Parts: sequence; structure tokens; C-alpha cells
Amino acid sequence: MAAPIFAVDTLTPLDTAIAVLYVAVIMPSAHFVGRRGVLAVSGGCIALTSISFLIVHQHDWESSALVRLGVSLSAITITSLLTLRNQQVTSALREQANLLNLTHDAIFVRDLADRITYWNQGAEELYGWSRAEALGQMAASLLRTRFPDTPASIQAALLADHQWSGELTHFKRDGTQVTVLSRWSLQMDKAGRPVAVMETNNDITERKRSEAMLQKAQTELAHATRVATMGELTASIAHEVNQPLAAVVTNGEACLRWLGREVPDLGEARASVEHIISNGKRASNVIARLRALARRADPDHMPVNLNDVVEDALALVEREAASHSISVGLDLKAALPDISGDRVQLQQVVINLLMNAIQAMASVSGRAHTLLIATREAREGGGECGALLEVRDTGIGVDPQSAGQLFTAFYSTKKEGLGMGLSICRSIIEAHGGRISFAANADHGMSFTVKLPALKEQVP
Repeated sequence: MAAPIFAVDTLTPLDTAIAVLYVAVIMPSAHFVGRRGVLAVSGGCIALTSISFLIVHQHDWESSALVRLGVSLSAITITSLLTLRNQQVTSALREQANLLNLTHDAIFVRDLADRITYWNQGAEELYGWSRAEALGQMAASLLRTRFPDTPASIQAALLADHQWSGELTHFKRDGTQVTVLSRWSLQMDKAGRPVAVMETNNDITERKRSEAMLQKAQTELAHATRVATMGELTASIAHEVNQPLAAVVTNGEACLRWLGREVPDLGEARASVEHIISNGKRASNVIARLRALARRADPDHMPVNLNDVVEDALALVEREAASHSISVGLDLKAALPDISGDRVQLQQVVINLLMNAIQAMASVSGRAHTLLIATREAREGGGECGALLEVRDTGIGVDPQSAGQLFTAFYSTKKEGLGMGLSICRSIIEAHGGRISFAANADHGMSFTVKLPALKEQVP
């Protein structure tokens, strides 16, 4: 490129600054050579301009020729400086972009039309498309994105907050499904207008799979613990079932006697049959509660009233408490907000707390055995509403050395205990978004407190 410019500048009698065209040599050189190369090209262009001037004007140094020489050299110098500056900025941006290739996260940039404009090495490794294949493609179509909400609502949140994060489902080039934790950042121009979105995706497929396996294992363990608890309640359960069955037999015999009279007493016979039905339903309710505890199923969250859970649990352990001469006191707040939870799992927590309290008082003598069960509305400092359950006993309590390990798996203060009851209780309550805590009573025994958040639509 420099050769024809030199030839025209030297051999043609044009009264123009032909050497200005050397800027077309300097600017492209930045793409092929480094800083020193640009300086060398610039020096060469200055040298060619000077040589051409000396050849053409060696005997005639007129002022207009000197002006043209000055203009040409100034243009070459300014272009060289700007080219070096642009090369420096481009190099810095390239280095920053290369840093994005060092991360294992998939990072890509897309314009507001969802067209991909940048695709890092992490994205190539995760999704399988090369940079050349991904650029220009529509991101949602290429990855077959499944959103947790409507794309319009997510876009609105992004424009409002300039960022968004959530879990997305994508599909790789080979069709494999992948779950990612996606973080979006909105890029603005100098006028404050949105121009692009940088999306950073972290593959959490294995983590989600591990969480699902852990949840399944916890569910199986909770089921095994419920079955073990039912074994402890065998005597009480047998009594609860035998009582209505005995009443059914008694009322059945009475009904036959009333019908066997010379003049059958249909009124008494009807009353006996009604008693049979009532006691049959009572036995059926006990069996239904046992079947619910014994079933193996995934947690099913739905609106639940904590008072109903307490009453169902107490019906199964009430006989156990009576056999140890324990007085049970109930203080259930009537207007208790509903919570969202699995009824069986919450019932398991209450039964475990009640059984622990009963066993803690079984060996105590010399004072009253009192079990107090209370519910009330709980409202945190931030205004969050919920339901609270408190189970208070007058048992042997826990020594300070053991208190810190009560919720630790496989730790038990009972010789025959497995040490899983309270650990599972805490897992269940935390999975429901709540908290479980304990404290020593001022006089005797322990108090366990469970706090569960209310359904959001009920919070005033």
C-alpha cells in the first residue's frame, strides 16, 4: 500500500498532500503488528514522505510545499498516536475478555433482541456450541430455555432492577437437559439506555440431583422413625382400638336383647345401633391416623391448621400419658393462622416432642407430672406472622453439657434411643421454613418451641 502512495507522491506533479494517504497504511497495521511494529510503520511512512519531498523539491523549497509536508507529517503522527491508543484499549479489552474464559461459568452477552453477541469458553464447554456457531443466534431458541416465570415478567424485573437471578432449564447441543443458576446484568449506555444483557450461568444439575436424593433419604428416614414411634405406642394404640371395639360388641349385644323382647324396643335398639356406628367411626379414625403415619410418600404441602395437627397427635399419645399418670393441659388459641405444610410430617414432629416429654417425666417422682401444650400466633419484629407451638414438661431436663447436642444426629440422652428424633424434627421444621428451639424451665423440665410461617396470603 505504501509503494503506490510513494510513487504517486514522487512521480506526479500534483499540488496536494498525497502523503496524507499513508494513514491508510498505519491504521490497518495495528491488526497485524504490535506497538513497536506500529511505530516502525509510522517511521517508515514519515521517512517515505520526507524522501519524496526531497526528491521532488530538492531545488525548490516553496512555502506551499512545506505546508503540504507539514500537513502530511502531522496527519501521519496524529494517526499513529490514535492507532497506538486504540491498540492499547483493544488489547486491554481483549485481556479482560480472556479473563472471562478462565472461569468455569458459562458467560454470554445478548442484545435486547436476545441475539448473542459474546460467547465465552465456559459457554462452549457447557452447551457444546462453538463461539462462531453461537454468535448471532437467538439465546432462548438456541438453548430452548425454560423459565420459572413468563419471559415478559422476568424482562420487566430486569429493566426495573437492572439485574435478575433464578434457576433456568437449558438444553445442550446433544439434547441433554441442564439446570443452571442464572444471573443477568443489564448493560447501559452513557445516556442510561439499556443496550445489552450479560448472562452468567452456573451448572447446578448435579447439585439439584444430590438435593433430590438427600430429600428422598430424609423422607425414608422420617418414615422409618414414624414406624419406630408407632412401635413405642403399640400398647396405647391397642387400647385406643380395643375400647371402641369392645363398645361395639356391648352395644351389639344390647341391640339384640332389645330386639329379642316379645315387644321389641325399637327406640333402644336404634340407640344401640347409633352407639355402634359412633364407636366404629372412632376406631376407624384411630386406624386412619395410624395409616397416615405409616404411609411412605413425598411431602405434600397444603394449608394446615396447627391446632388440628396437635389434636390428632395427642389422640395417639394420650393413653401413653395416662399410663404414666401425666396430666395434659391444652391451651390452643382459636384464631390461629394456617400454615403451609405436610400434615403427616408436622404430626410426626408433635408426636416426637410429646413422647420425649412423657419419657422425661416417667422416671421423675416427688412432683406433679404435667405436660402443657400451647399454640398461639407468633409475630416477629419485622411483622412476619406465623403459628407457634410450645411443649412444656416437668421432667428431668437436660444437663448443660448435653444441651448443645440435642439436635445432633445419633446423639441421645436415652440408653435405648437412636438419637434421630430431634434431628429429624429440626430437618422437617426447617424444610417448612420454620425454627425449633428449646430452653430449660425456671423450675423443672424443658420447653420446646416450634415457629412456623403463616400462609402469605393470610398475612395482613
